Amino acid sequence: MPETRFDIVAMGDAIVDVIAPATPEFLQQHCLPVGSMQLLTPLKADHLYASMGVAEEHSGGSAANSMAGVAGLGGKVAFIGQVADDQFGKVFRHDLTAMGVHFDTPALEANADCPTGRCLILVTPDGQRTMNTAPGASHELVASAVSEELVKASRILYLEGYLFGPDKPRAAMMEARKMAHGAGNETAFTLSESVIISERRDRFTRLIEEGGIDLLFCNDHEARLLTGHDDVLAAEMALATKVKTAVVTHGAAGASANHDGKRVIVPAVPVAEVVDTTGAGDLFAAGFLAAYTKDKPLEKCLETGAICAAEVISHYGARPEADLKELTSL
Repeated sequence: MPETRFDIVAMGDAIVDVIAPATPEFLQQHCLPVGSMQLLTPLKADHLYASMGVAEEHSGGSAANSMAGVAGLGGKVAFIGQVADDQFGKVFRHDLTAMGVHFDTPALEANADCPTGRCLILVTPDGQRTMNTAPGASHELVASAVSEELVKASRILYLEGYLFGPDKPRAAMMEARKMAHGAGNETAFTLSESVIISERRDRFTRLIEEGGIDLLFCNDHEARLLTGHDDVLAAEMALATKVKTAVVTHGAAGASANHDGKRVIVPAVPVAEVVDTTGAGDLFAAGFLAAYTKDKPLEKCLETGAICAAEVISHYGARPEADLKELTSL
C-alpha cells in the first residue's frame, strides 16, 4: 500500500438538504409517493420549497454525509464535488469543512439555471423521507476538476451511485477510478438509491464486472434489483463473487458483509424512536469505512456502521449530532 495523506476521498453530489415535516395529505396534494425520490428542475424545486413548512437546512449529499461521519470518527477524509458560488454553495462548503472534511473543489460562477444542488426532504410522522432533488451544479462536475494528487493520496476512493448517471460526473468518476487503481488504492462504490438502479443497471453491472470496484455498499432491495435475484441471500452471494468485499444492509434485520467466501452478519442497533431515516445508509457506510481503514475485523466494521446508522435516524438530518467516537469506542 503506497503512503497516503487521507484515509478516503469521496466523489458525490454536493447538495444542501432542506428538511421539513409533512403530512401524508401534503404529499398526496403534490403527487409525491411516500418514501420516493424524484429529480426536479430548479424552477420546480422553487415551487415545492415555497409550499413547505418550517425547514432545517444542512449540507448533504450521500458521499458527503459519509465523509462527515468518518471525520467524526477521527478519520482523515476529503471530498470532491461541485457547488456554485451562491448562498447554498457557501453553506455546503462551510458545513463540510467545519466537520473536518478537506474540500477544495472550486465553485462555479453563480447561475440561476444551475444553482448549488438542493434536496427537499419531506418527513412524514412515521419517519419516512420523501426526497425531491434538484442537482443543479452538482451534475456539472467534470474530470478536469478532479485532483490526481488528491486521489492518489487517499487509501480509498469512494464513489456515489447518485452521481454515476449524468455524463460529465460519470466521466470524472471513471477517470478518478483509473487514478486510484494506478496508485494501488482501493475503490468503493455505493449504489445509493433503488429508484435509480433500473435505468443504470447496465452501467453499474459493467463497472462491477470489469473489476472496477473493491468494496460495494447496498441495501437488500438494491442487491435484488441489481442482480435480478428475488432471494436476498442469492443476490448477496452473486455480488460477493464480483467484488473483494460486498456489504449489504437489511434495515431492522441488521447488516452483512462478504469477504473471501466468509459471511458475517450483525443485528441492527435498537433505537428508542425513529425520527428521520435520512442518511441511515450514508452513516452506516461511514462507520464501516472508518473501522475498515483501521484494519478492524469485518464484524467490528459492521457493528460500527450499525451504531452510526442508529444515531442518525434518532434525529432530523443526515449528519451526526452525537460524539461518534464515544458511541463506537473506535
